[in-house]
Amino acid sequence: MNELLLLAIAFVVLTLIGVPLFAAVGLTTALALFLIDIPFTLLAQTGYTSLTPFPLLTIPLFVLAGRLMETGGMANRMIGIASKLVGAYRGSMGLVTVFACMLFGALSGSGPATTAAIGSATVPAMKKDGYDVPFAAAITASAGALGSLIPPSNLMIIYGLVSETSIPRLFLAGIVPGFIVTTLLMMTTYIIARRRGYGGGGDPFTWGPFLEAAWEGKWSIGAPVLIMGGIYGGIFTPTEAAGVAVFYALFVGFFIYRELTLRKLLEALRFTALLTGILILLTPTLAFGQLTAFYDVPAAVQAGITSITTSPFLVLLLIGIFYIFIGTFMESLAQIVLFTAVFLPLVVSIGVDPVLFGIFTVITCEIGFLTPPLGANLTIASRISKISLERISVAVLPFIGAYVLGMIILITFPDLTLFLPNWVYGPPSVR
Repeated sequence: MNELLLLAIAFVVLTLIGVPLFAAVGLTTALALFLIDIPFTLLAQTGYTSLTPFPLLTIPLFVLAGRLMETGGMANRMIGIASKLVGAYRGSMGLVTVFACMLFGALSGSGPATTAAIGSATVPAMKKDGYDVPFAAAITASAGALGSLIPPSNLMIIYGLVSETSIPRLFLAGIVPGFIVTTLLMMTTYIIARRRGYGGGGDPFTWGPFLEAAWEGKWSIGAPVLIMGGIYGGIFTPTEAAGVAVFYALFVGFFIYRELTLRKLLEALRFTALLTGILILLTPTLAFGQLTAFYDVPAAVQAGITSITTSPFLVLLLIGIFYIFIGTFMESLAQIVLFTAVFLPLVVSIGVDPVLFGIFTVITCEIGFLTPPLGANLTIASRISKISLERISVAVLPFIGAYVLGMIILITFPDLTLFLPNWVYGPPSVR
């Protein structure tokens, strides 16, 4: 127990003094190995094995595909389709932002990438339309987080690898929650915009302009159909689908829309390298996760929480509160790797499906994207809108409320999440 306390203090101190998270976890793990006299080669072995799973390649490929689709003109076509649907409503450009983020989330697999792709076009448009800048940035940051919930999702891939849960089942399970959270975000946007008198000056919906925009953006719409249809049609695996998405984006960008250039391609590669560099966290966090098993942390957590309640709803609510708090200063990838090993045995023991827990975990990570001081989406939206992080942090609070409401709905009615994967693959007990 004294060793655990020492390790906890070491980790907190390293984090507070500004040591990068991967180094803080790595140094804490090295200290633990020293205290229990385990060879330091564990870190090297874990480092090698953590980067060998083939599905891990899916993450940089989907990030690259999303960036190529953005710079190649596909994101703008999606915005055009969305604007023809809701252009005459109050908060129209805000609604367009949310809807376009949902569409683009089916391409990028990343919340920060979706925020950057859609926000770079819609934030200036909202400014021009008279929106309060913090509100416009808050819409972009919160809607961009959908990129991690709408399949394919990089966070679902990491969770699937760590928990040994079927990634295709997780992708299917994210569809209905994705639509629910999208609806809640659009309702929040509409209510605030109506009160403040934003937007509503666009053309009313008519089939002609909408079908014209849909025809022009057919290659953009075709991307998620190709990706998800290929996976569930048994044509290719999620990893192969990511590779197909990259080639599709290159083909459309270079030969159909002709907006992709060599310079944009190089920039997309650089963006992908920077964004996927976060995978450096895998080595120390997985090693640290192995040590939690050595110290029987999962069993202690299970005993502690079940002594309070065994209600699946209350247990998930308690874990959700913890995840939201920890997400304010911890990267989502590290959060998933570190705490899935701790909490998954607990929730499974009280009858929670691992797929449901995966979607629940992703939603709490999305809230972490929107909470300072880390808040990746807030940082990107701040750069796009050129205002301080503090101003966006206040404006985003109603949207955080929408995510929390979505989380409560999904843990109250788990069948909303599990219906599709159980329908396609059968219940877990018979698959």
